[in-house]
Amino acid sequence: MTAVPVGARRRRDEIAAARRARGSAAAAVREEIRASWARSAASVAPDLDVAPMADPDDVARTWRGSPLQRAVQAMGPQLERAAVDGDLVVAVTDASARILWTSAGRVMRRRAEAVGFAPGGRWDEASVGTNALDLALRTGAPATVWSAEHFAHAVEGWVCWAAPVYDQASGRALGVVDLSTTWDRAQPLGPATAAALAQLVQVAAGAPPAPHRPPGGPVLELRLLGGAEARLGGRPLRLSRRQLEVLALLALHPEGMSLAELHAALYGDEPVTTSTLKAEVSHVRAALGGALSSRPYRLDLAVRTDVDGVLDAVAQGDPGAAAELYGGELLAGTESPALRQTADYVTCAVREALLAAPAPEAALRWARTCPWDEAVIAAALAAAPPGSPARALLAARLRTAG
Repeated sequence: MTAVPVGARRRRDEIAAARRARGSAAAAVREEIRASWARSAASVAPDLDVAPMADPDDVARTWRGSPLQRAVQAMGPQLERAAVDGDLVVAVTDASARILWTSAGRVMRRRAEAVGFAPGGRWDEASVGTNALDLALRTGAPATVWSAEHFAHAVEGWVCWAAPVYDQASGRALGVVDLSTTWDRAQPLGPATAAALAQLVQVAAGAPPAPHRPPGGPVLELRLLGGAEARLGGRPLRLSRRQLEVLALLALHPEGMSLAELHAALYGDEPVTTSTLKAEVSHVRAALGGALSSRPYRLDLAVRTDVDGVLDAVAQGDPGAAAELYGGELLAGTESPALRQTADYVTCAVREALLAAPAPEAALRWARTCPWDEAVIAAALAAAPPGSPARALLAARLRTAG
């Protein structure tokens, strides 16, 4: 059994103490958690031991009519493999944080069912108090609730990572994808994995409407994985690194971005003026021959990116093609918070697909760019038939990984 890090145990104790003390002693706890505790206290008893359950017939009807069901059917192997390999419970909810579907190994499933973390369980804040599923829906962003940050004492032994899923046509929230495990098994990649799986479920739930693009004209081609290159009609564009990042963000957000959204996505908390950003956008617009609208900023030409190709291959259940198209980390070294998040979920998406359906050739292609990934190589080696020539190559990759 893996020893629990002393720092994790101390952090758990400090959060529990802050919860008991309230007032200034709770200052070390995140504001969003303290605000949720205050709301939860109005409707939930801290000694709640199991989540209330919704009507099972209503849950079944909702699930049958939900685009999330199609997505889960398409991604079942990836989600189930993530649950078993990570010792997790993977859950998909509706927009009210009511659980519609779960997957887990026998032990984790039994533990989850004991607290009502199962289809039909109501995990909205008013029903069970502070939790990641409700917080992700409330904030519209990935959320983590760790151990004693939960309001109900019955789930203080858990850590949950959740990310929202949206209908890409209407923009309305469909629900969340949540990964949960016991607090002592928390992994640093938990938030990124939840965000990646939520993105894939969102794609599988229904392709976004095609953005308006003028007919004909040159195509903008972007290579972002393992390199950085932009071509317009086959002609390379001369752009600075920052200008290429602006172009990448707009290509990955075909619906357009406001000035504030683009600034936050590109610079995060850096003290950079909007005038500086506008100057970068002007350079990009000039390079594109004016095919960049304002209010919102949006590319007015057809766009192809290697990111779209990789994610489409994963969503279609073709990890071999995804591994072949994956050229490496997205814009390695970028300081853009939005691009770093995209880089994490693209990498996680391909890894989860390869682990869900181990294949020697796909793993060997993946190892060209990610030779450190022992888990993918080991899974493919275990799946390779006796006598396969790939076994020797995989064994050699595994021995030299790192």
